[in-house]
Parts: sequence; C-alpha cells; structure tokens
Amino acid sequence: MGKRKKSSRKPAAPSAARRRQPLDTAFPCLFCNHDKSVTVRIDRKEGIAQLVCRVCDQRYQSKVNHLTEPVDIYSEWIDAADAAQKESQGHRRPATSSSRPAPAALPSFDSDED
Repeated sequence: MGKRKKSSRKPAAPSAARRRQPLDTAFPCLFCNHDKSVTVRIDRKEGIAQLVCRVCDQRYQSKVNHLTEPVDIYSEWIDAADAAQKESQGHRRPATSSSRPAPAALPSFDSDED
C-alpha cells in the first residue's frame, strides 16, 4: 500500500482584487476649502465619531456602529450641512425689491386762517 499523493497546491498570491484599498481619513473642509484639513476620529467603544477641521475648527459629532468608516461620517457631515443651509434659507423672507421708489411722506399743511 502506498501513501496518498500530496497535493501540489501553491500558496495563493495576494491578488489586487482581494486586497482592500485603505479608505481616506483626511478630507477637504466644506467651509474653509483647505485640502486634507478635516480628520475623523472614531471611538467604537463609546460609539461616537468626531470630525474636526484643523484650520477653521469646524466640528461635527455622530453616533457610530461597528460598520461605520470615516468616509461615512464625512458624508453625514455634508448631508447635515446641506440640510442646515436649506433650513436657514427657508425661514428667510425675500428681500424687498428696490425697483420701486419708497413712497414719499406727505407734507403736512398748517392752516393759517388769519
């Protein structure tokens, strides 16, 4: 009786398709437009993520779960900023038109019947 033949499988080389590309953790700021000035810190134990711009000190905080990545917090911040901008524009009254001149005050007439 002979031994079983050992398979001659070669170890799989790490292919580009299987390797995960790391996601960005530094992003451009919406308010000051500086590139890579916004950083996201995720505290999974506390369940909170903090987004901070190093230049203009803009801050955002959000709840996280085990699947949350820094890019998700950045996207939430963009959505929240857009919603706040739309809300603030919705409560404003439209500016008065300057195409018509303001009505002039009527002169007061004093009656002198002497």
